[in-house]
Amino acid sequence: MAEQQNGVPRLMRVTAAVSWRVVAIAAALYVVGHVVGFLAPVVVPLAIALLLAALLAPAVSFLVRQRVPRGLAVALVIVGGLAVLGGLLAFVITTFVNGLPALRTQLSRSVETISDWLTNGPLHLSDDQLRRFLDNIVTSIAGNQGELTTGALNTALTIGELLAQALLVIFSLIFLLYDGPGIWNFLLHGVPNGYRTRVDVAGRRGLAALVSYVRATVAVATVDAVGIGIGLVALDVPLAFPLAALVFIGAFVPIVGAVVAGGAAVLIALVANGPVSALILLAVVIAVQQLEGHVLQPLLLGRAVKLHPLAVVLVISAGVVTAGITGALLAVPLLAVLNSGIRSLRSEADEHVDPEDVHTSEPEDSAPDEPGLDRHDDTPGPG
Repeated sequence: MAEQQNGVPRLMRVTAAVSWRVVAIAAALYVVGHVVGFLAPVVVPLAIALLLAALLAPAVSFLVRQRVPRGLAVALVIVGGLAVLGGLLAFVITTFVNGLPALRTQLSRSVETISDWLTNGPLHLSDDQLRRFLDNIVTSIAGNQGELTTGALNTALTIGELLAQALLVIFSLIFLLYDGPGIWNFLLHGVPNGYRTRVDVAGRRGLAALVSYVRATVAVATVDAVGIGIGLVALDVPLAFPLAALVFIGAFVPIVGAVVAGGAAVLIALVANGPVSALILLAVVIAVQQLEGHVLQPLLLGRAVKLHPLAVVLVISAGVVTAGITGALLAVPLLAVLNSGIRSLRSEADEHVDPEDVHTSEPEDSAPDEPGLDRHDDTPGPG
């Protein structure tokens, strides 16, 4: 009788209580997900601006310590960052344009070689069959001209949206670098007084983890670019340095970016140097990707953001499934911020930590060298 209440077994009552709570949490997450998805054109640029602020804030802090006015320091860092990015893109594009004539000549030779293999190789295709095959391709392109035109218009619209979001990223980045502490203090006013200090400390811990993540990502991108770049130079593939730069940029999008950039390098090696060189470079790209996916991403990023390697792999996979490239880009930093903040909230040691002394007082379950956040720290947020 003690196991039942009003005829309902205790196990069923506990299961029901847990179930409705799980359903309530799932419903709340579903609503939040839909709201975030609806506001993605605003949320995603803001998240990217926060990542960039975590990357550029050390330079701003350095200039401020050199007695440069903060507004001027922010302007110098943003202009310098845009100049470096623009110069890198200009170098890549210029080198590609200058190398196109040689690639065009080599492409013609490669097409002739492939045609000769199709006619004289094991397939023994006739000239009429090849001609009909090419005619079918031309006919298919002509028949789908309307769809191609619509796709081009959609691409133009997408480019317009991307430009608008890029402006939003820059605008948000300026204010995050210039007045990050003020923005954080404003947000803290929405927290009840009794919990404000704990939330302040937790926020500083979370942004410290974000800074660690950004720095580790730069290290991973550098390894990718150097590894594939060495393969390109060793195989004497044209446009080796621009391709290595593309690999570096693409590596900031986990999994997908470096794969796409490496695939472009393999295609150019195929056109310029033939199938043997392309296969060797493909092996190099696969080896570098395996190193990134199974060693660098789990261990380096996991250590930087205090996450288990399995958690890093699973959260990247979940991000790809739920939100594609954007989800892959933002999943790990989001988990890192949440993990560090929740650990701080649960830590008894952080109950008595002054927010201004976060960098010198660590929670019991934190690493001893975890960076803190304050007005003079290398992070853009709390202060």
